[in-house]
Amino acid sequence: MILNSTAIIVARSSIASSRSTCHRLFSTKKPRPIFVAATKQHVGKTTTSLALMSGLQKRFAKVGFIKPVGQQHVTVYSPTLGEDIRVDKDICLLKEEFHLDHIDYQHMSPVIIPRGYTKRYIDGKICHDKQLKRIMASFAEVSRASDVVLAEGTGHCAVGSIVNVNNAHVASMLGASMLLIANGGLVNSKQLGNRCDLTFFCFLTLINFIITFGSAFDELELNRALCEKHNVPIAGVVINKVIPEKYEQTKRYMSKAFQDQWGIPLLGCIPDRPFLGCPALADLERLFQSELVCGQTHRYRHYNVKDINLITTSLTRFLENIRSKSPRTLYICHITRDDIILGFMAEYQRNRREDERPFEAALLVCGRKEKYQMADEVRDMFEGLEGAPVMVVGYSTHQAMQLIHDYTPKLNIDDKNRVRKAVEHYEPYIDFDKLLERTSSGGGTES
Repeated sequence: MILNSTAIIVARSSIASSRSTCHRLFSTKKPRPIFVAATKQHVGKTTTSLALMSGLQKRFAKVGFIKPVGQQHVTVYSPTLGEDIRVDKDICLLKEEFHLDHIDYQHMSPVIIPRGYTKRYIDGKICHDKQLKRIMASFAEVSRASDVVLAEGTGHCAVGSIVNVNNAHVASMLGASMLLIANGGLVNSKQLGNRCDLTFFCFLTLINFIITFGSAFDELELNRALCEKHNVPIAGVVINKVIPEKYEQTKRYMSKAFQDQWGIPLLGCIPDRPFLGCPALADLERLFQSELVCGQTHRYRHYNVKDINLITTSLTRFLENIRSKSPRTLYICHITRDDIILGFMAEYQRNRREDERPFEAALLVCGRKEKYQMADEVRDMFEGLEGAPVMVVGYSTHQAMQLIHDYTPKLNIDDKNRVRKAVEHYEPYIDFDKLLERTSSGGGTES
């Protein structure tokens, strides 16, 4: 299918050309904090935050960042406290990627909700007022050291309600304007089944657009209503992962619907870029709680889920496949297929010796832990195969393929290539001038 890329290129150029390198128009008044919340999981909230941080740093000398309420956490060292503390994992990504040295970790992630937190809160073992005081004290420190503050919520606007710190409530406390992130809609490949004719595909694409448009609008309305309850002005909406072929249609109709219904502008309409959703081998290590037995230097090599190849054929057919398919293919075989495992290693050696096309294939060896083990003799042969990534996982081939298919890789500071590409792709589509106008003149629309 031919992608209509011309409209997207024109859109990026027209938005980018309207921006100045340094934001001067609103320099006389400090903008309201910008609070980013999504309508649900996996819609690109953190990716949007990265792009926002990149754009804001081009316009302000010091941009602060805070995630008032976090869930998944990591341990970091706080220079100010002189000890290790727990912070939300996204804090590390933003602080290290954008060198936010003017603020300390301790102020960037004031409240963490780990496993068991909700039960302790309901039992009265966690004080509600102390939660709020920690958030406000941390925000005050970040705001004092910054020209503008970007805050990222956890999930949709209602997340945290069980412990009385949902995103809308927190945004209201901080005096922030809300930026809502929603999914623009992608065709689900499962819907296509075995039908691949163009007419049927186009029909499904149209149906998908209609359904997703209504779904995105409904989800946004639920979040808008909660913002209204807490008197949080909405600066605008960003729509992510838009079907490239439907870019202009999506942008036109969503922009009109938001403006007509709510008086809220569409501040960003971002076409999907499949690479950003392709897992790296490091992602698969986390998914399967395993490690590469060789080829560790390629942990951040990405593989398209569509190019996964389950090997059930003979060794001869496998070798024909690996020499003719896309060089960056993830192969999966059962742990009992010693012939395939040894054939993979031998093909890598042959490829390196004959200096053919780059060898970028990887092999996932599957077998239930309690039932199968790789022979020591085979495992010993992996020594020295740094260019041929191999991972052994304790799942059946069917389970492994299903887990990969359902997995959504997340951005992390170690995968610098994906972080960079995400920012480069997202940032040009966001209307920063309009966003800052909305956050500097009273904060947008109070629904």
